Amino acid sequence: MSRIDLRARLARLPERAPLPWRGRVVELTGLAVRAALGPVRQGELCHIDRSGAAPLPAEVVGFRAGEAVLLPLGETRGLALGAAVTPTGRPLTVGAGRALLGRVLDGLGRPIDGREAPRGLDPWAVDRPAPRPLSRRRVTAPLALGVRAIDALLTAGEGQRLGLFAGSGVGKSTLLGQIARGTAAEVVIVGLVGERGREVRDFVEVALGPEGLARSVVVAATSDAPALVRLQAANVATALAEWFAEVDGRRVLLLLDSVTRFARAQREVGLAAGEPPARQGYPPSVFAALPRLLERAGQRERGAVTAVYTVLVAGGDLEEPIADEVRGILDGHVVLDRALASRGRFPAIEVLQSVSRVMPEVVSDRHRELAGRARRLLAALERQRDLIALGAYRAGSDPEADEALARRDALDRLLAQDAAEATTLAEAVSALEEALA
Repeated sequence: MSRIDLRARLARLPERAPLPWRGRVVELTGLAVRAALGPVRQGELCHIDRSGAAPLPAEVVGFRAGEAVLLPLGETRGLALGAAVTPTGRPLTVGAGRALLGRVLDGLGRPIDGREAPRGLDPWAVDRPAPRPLSRRRVTAPLALGVRAIDALLTAGEGQRLGLFAGSGVGKSTLLGQIARGTAAEVVIVGLVGERGREVRDFVEVALGPEGLARSVVVAATSDAPALVRLQAANVATALAEWFAEVDGRRVLLLLDSVTRFARAQREVGLAAGEPPARQGYPPSVFAALPRLLERAGQRERGAVTAVYTVLVAGGDLEEPIADEVRGILDGHVVLDRALASRGRFPAIEVLQSVSRVMPEVVSDRHRELAGRARRLLAALERQRDLIALGAYRAGSDPEADEALARRDALDRLLAQDAAEATTLAEAVSALEEALA
């Protein structure tokens, strides 16, 4: 047969998709799976065959000695040496759409509320780049969060990123639920990263409630989930918020609890991939992942993602690496104080340690003047706190402290709020005026 005839016959053969590249598991150590694979990319999703079970999804997180390092998105029980590994050629995606409202999903975007998966969802990549700086609209409009102390003295802007810094047991989850129910945003996305299994249902049914859940999507990865699932839960929640903002054009509020557990999950992933520990045991990838996640929130050309991120601070230490890094990235921070919580105040917001960097741009001159005056009075009370507690303060020695003492009860009423109560921005400003009248 001539070479020309052979080429003609080959040209008439039907086109077939190339066979998928396959590799083999060569090592399983702790969290990491090493596989002999071909040309795969970092972040690519792979499937690992398991005898008698569904394939195990895993993500490529690094390379070592010519082999790919993968972290499973599930339990490794039943994984065998030499098991086939098939790359998918794409990163992790989830389904996004309005049908997700009122649903509870796991860290990979799959329903866990006992109902069927909704149909007609758009495939949406989980790991997405942040908007370009000059494509973001400026933050110029306020967004009420339904909490009087925040709306009056730490007003949030639409598209702002706000940090909620708190230790354990000071009412952080209750405050998040209050914000989810009382905010003026149209859609709320809640990401629970590394939460206790018992507290997920409590948050959904008690803190969020039926009213809050109706306009929310909850993404939950409990503390016993694999590190990569906990890590991806934050990305899934952020990606869903981006879909509702960019595709649906909604005003979205993203509540992520907590960034600290996200950083710990990234630490586990980084160490499993072979990174050396750096600052207090955190590898460099943690400090690269934090801005990549946090910068995804904000204003868009269409829609906006306003975000509230909780940060766990052990013993109130705001200088520990994660808290310090996050505070430098965000547009403001709200500090919850254990001493205030122990005195029975809810929310236990320490106003003098908190700041909203966009507040001057989104409130009226009158509101800004009233908030500044209230902060000065609170500062005067703090300045004379020891003398007042001892009964040694003499009236007339500090005019601001005299006025603060006269208005102390009114200021306490302004800052305290029942967890079931929601206020509008206008009501918060009115209460501020009344406290200073």
